[in-house]
Amino acid sequence: MKEFRQIIQAYEVCKSENIKVALATVVKVDGSAYRRPGARMLVTEEGNLTGAISGGCLEGDALRKAQAVIFQQKSMLVTYDTTDEDDQKFGVGLGCNGIIYVLIEPIDFSDQQNPIELIIRATSDRNLSLLVTLFSMKNSKSEQIGTVLLNKDSRKFGNWEKKIIQPEMRDFVLSELEKFEGNSNEIRTYPELDEISVFFELIKPSTRVLLFGAGNDTLPVAKMAEILGFELILIDGRNNLATQSRFPTAEEIIQGPAEEVVNKFETDPQTVALLMTHNFEYEVIVLEKLLTCMIPYIGILGPKRKTEKLIQRLESKGIQVTTENIYAPIGLEIGAETSEEIALSILAEIKAVLNQKQPIFLKDKTGPIHEKD
Repeated sequence: MKEFRQIIQAYEVCKSENIKVALATVVKVDGSAYRRPGARMLVTEEGNLTGAISGGCLEGDALRKAQAVIFQQKSMLVTYDTTDEDDQKFGVGLGCNGIIYVLIEPIDFSDQQNPIELIIRATSDRNLSLLVTLFSMKNSKSEQIGTVLLNKDSRKFGNWEKKIIQPEMRDFVLSELEKFEGNSNEIRTYPELDEISVFFELIKPSTRVLLFGAGNDTLPVAKMAEILGFELILIDGRNNLATQSRFPTAEEIIQGPAEEVVNKFETDPQTVALLMTHNFEYEVIVLEKLLTCMIPYIGILGPKRKTEKLIQRLESKGIQVTTENIYAPIGLEIGAETSEEIALSILAEIKAVLNQKQPIFLKDKTGPIHEKD
């Protein structure tokens, strides 16, 4: 989501100054690669880049091709095959042992349904969206259809009616869209449509962090959350600590006693909560509220005994407590001691939970780092 925001910001600047741009998108990966489908990079006619489609290896070559796309105003599918030991022939020397397909599309500022405008609409609120991109590996030398459709709030936006010329293809894609029930990105290839591939991309809202606690130990959490592109909501009863000067990256600061603040925040499946107030009574009230929310992660700072006491207090009030989404003591076991190290372990645990991953050493994982798309 942070990359989306950076691309949108750069796009708005270019649009205001009439600087021509193209959008490069990783649409498919076979084997190993640094970035996965959905990685994007905005390229200007002057050669400026925003975002990334690799670890820095593809960008130079993709830049030159994107400038050609801007000049010709025709989309292009570029294939980087790094399974060949002589991958230096691409001038990149990846050594990733994968095949990366990158779609490069010219952006028309006058078109309110261009790919970046669709991304702006997709990220305008916290509702889930589905972005649809069509490309052809079989006819990779031909102009590509590209990003044509956004499905959001049961409404469809985009240029699918104009860009998908064949009515049968248009109807088929819309039919597949209606049947899509996945919870992750998917690339499907349809032999019945002349091997056309469709990239169904779920655009989820950014991770929202409800950070309860404004002490010094939460400052690194706030800083790292900003680096990761998380949306931070700071909540605390101490007015002298919960301030914008101490937490400049906070989207919102909610001050007040626990009885009041529990009615001032919202949650959704991409929201996590961190209880780091060092105030037992405050956290009892907060935890009672959080247990009624659809939230995948509640992290509680402190020893396991503290969490047990919190649960006992709530159960003594007749509240049934399920602990499936409670992570306490908070964080992964990495030997953390300092507040910065603890923040690292907390945010790593959050990523693992939201991505439904079991943390392990990658050297112990069999097969590729990333699952097949």
